[in-house]
Amino acid sequence: MSFTGPAEDRLAIRELLETYADAVTRLDADAWIATWAEDAEWSLPDYPELGTTHGRPAIRAMWVEAMKGYPGIMFEAWPGAIEVTGDTAVVRSYTAEVYDQNGQTHRDRGQYDDTLVKIDGRWLFRSRSFRNIHRQIQPKGA
Repeated sequence: MSFTGPAEDRLAIRELLETYADAVTRLDADAWIATWAEDAEWSLPDYPELGTTHGRPAIRAMWVEAMKGYPGIMFEAWPGAIEVTGDTAVVRSYTAEVYDQNGQTHRDRGQYDDTLVKIDGRWLFRSRSFRNIHRQIQPKGA
């Protein structure tokens, strides 16, 4: 994978990733779910208890519940590859998260493999699949 397709689409997709990350950090469910297509699918194979969720309402509900376990999260995302073909795109992106949980600081890094669709001139996530790359847990203050 590489960076292909019109520059304006690749920029808009980068901004979609940034909007998603900003919404996670602010715990803003409305802004976060607005990055997803109505018929979206979210897969979390490293979290079998969550599995795959289909459709915007179900994805939003699952995210709201899951985020209760990530107080004070700082979430960043950046693209590793963006391939645009017409009104669809395939994207690989990386994430870095820092949050406190049970007196410990967690630093997680992961990878999303995504398909996007352009609807009414706006890029949205059609499917996202997340895998962990690295997890670090340290006692608070260490």
